[in-house]
Amino acid sequence: MTAPDLLHDDGRPVWWREAVCYEIHPRAFADGNGDGTGDLPGATARLDHLADLGVDAVWITPFYPSPLADGGYDICDHTGVAPDLGTPADFDALVTKAHALGIKVLVDVVPNHTSHRHPWFQDALTSGPGSPARTRYIFRDGRGEKGELPPNDWQSAFGGPAWTRIDEADGRPGQWYLHLHAPEQPDLDWRHTEVVAEFERILRHWLDRGVDGFRVDVAHTLFKAEDLPDAGPGQHQDVHRNHLMPYYDQDELHPLFRAWRALLDRHPAPAGAVAPPERVMVAEAGIFDRERLARYVAPGEMQQTFNFAFLECPWDGPAMREVVEQSARAMQAVGAPVTWVLSSHDAIRPVSRYGGGRLGERRARAAALLMLGLPGAAYIYQGEELGLPQAPVPDDRIRDPLWIRSEHLQRGRDGCRVPLPWAGSVPPYDFSDAAAENCWFPQPADWAELTVAAQHEDEQSMLALYRAALRLRRAHPAHDTALRTQGPENGEWFAFQRAPGLHCLVNFGPRPVPLDDHAQVLLSSAPLDDRTVPQDTAVWITYKEHQQ
Repeated sequence: MTAPDLLHDDGRPVWWREAVCYEIHPRAFADGNGDGTGDLPGATARLDHLADLGVDAVWITPFYPSPLADGGYDICDHTGVAPDLGTPADFDALVTKAHALGIKVLVDVVPNHTSHRHPWFQDALTSGPGSPARTRYIFRDGRGEKGELPPNDWQSAFGGPAWTRIDEADGRPGQWYLHLHAPEQPDLDWRHTEVVAEFERILRHWLDRGVDGFRVDVAHTLFKAEDLPDAGPGQHQDVHRNHLMPYYDQDELHPLFRAWRALLDRHPAPAGAVAPPERVMVAEAGIFDRERLARYVAPGEMQQTFNFAFLECPWDGPAMREVVEQSARAMQAVGAPVTWVLSSHDAIRPVSRYGGGRLGERRARAAALLMLGLPGAAYIYQGEELGLPQAPVPDDRIRDPLWIRSEHLQRGRDGCRVPLPWAGSVPPYDFSDAAAENCWFPQPADWAELTVAAQHEDEQSMLALYRAALRLRRAHPAHDTALRTQGPENGEWFAFQRAPGLHCLVNFGPRPVPLDDHAQVLLSSAPLDDRTVPQDTAVWITYKEHQQ
């Protein structure tokens, strides 16, 4: 079944239903001015790489003014451009070139919190309890005899209490404010009409600048249970209980997202647009109950929501098959495609996550064909197409707030945010004209074989695999949101049909899987052995009746 929301009136599929979107983390993508930090001009200059790869869209993580307490997700001005990343004109140039290459542009909207240096929060600090400025955020009196205890037991996703106490203007200890992430990221109160109006303004601003959609950061956290009840022990120990937390997945989210969808659908096209806009919203919602996750992409709400259950699934046949089947079933129930993702700026890179070294690389290649073969949308994080491993970052260069908040027990996410290697034999691999030691993060000394230039002419490289997969994927669109898998009960391997002319088989087990005599191999993640699929290998096949 194909949901009506996935088709134009003339029967053509909408672009986002099967889109492959490439995530750009700008400070680590490409440096255009030689200061060692990636920027918007650098990204614009490298867009041809993405066109050659064959992606349909780019998602750019925050490039807004920020003190960088959390990688740019602590924002001082949601409609500005950080001076070290460029200017508004540079952003416009990026959008113009992307559109000329046939690539859509998505940007982050970060509605849960602002920076602690945002003018609103600075006003709140200097205003008294109960003032209009404080009501935009979640300030509360503390518990205990003198208010010395946090208002409740909520814990930050980065470790420690989710509350910080301020000193009032007279110097005395005062109220507490909520921050589900770092203390430098105070949470907004989404029951405040001024907050709602401000983010509608923000959405309109970027739509007027030509963006094609938004990735909504931590979309499941905006509303908190009104009486702020205690959450109880083990708040972050089992992600499958996320939807039960009083600060996650509240029902009030859905009317808000329906209003945003209506805004995107009716907002006029930018001047000079040659076709009506088809805008998209994708939810970053850390909800693992698949039926509740599907509510975010019900008709009239968002069009995509990241499938974190797939990203976090181990390389295990039965587990992976279950995630794939249940994800497809839940999304089909609301007529939405699944949005598959293997990596991001928040996750350990697949090569390292799946075992590291040659084993991790082999499994990452197979995982790429699995993800790109599945019906639905897919997201590729910069460097995934190069097979980059998680990079080591020296202690004195770590920026992730997890490092400090965990008392140096968790190194955080910086290892997947190391600058891309473009060419050359030594760091910074043409990422920047700056000296390697002055670049955003240090790059490993053994990445020469992983550069874009080194892989470009190597038909066996990870880059060649991704390019070939994206070409075949586009030639075999999956118009049906249904997914039917087959394979043995023990889950050692499973197969599915993407389209009549493209089937995918993935072997997780030690026993080779023979191919049908009528099967013709279109693409394989590793060499086959006498028409059998070895362990940790994925293969795309067609059958003779579907050959042109």
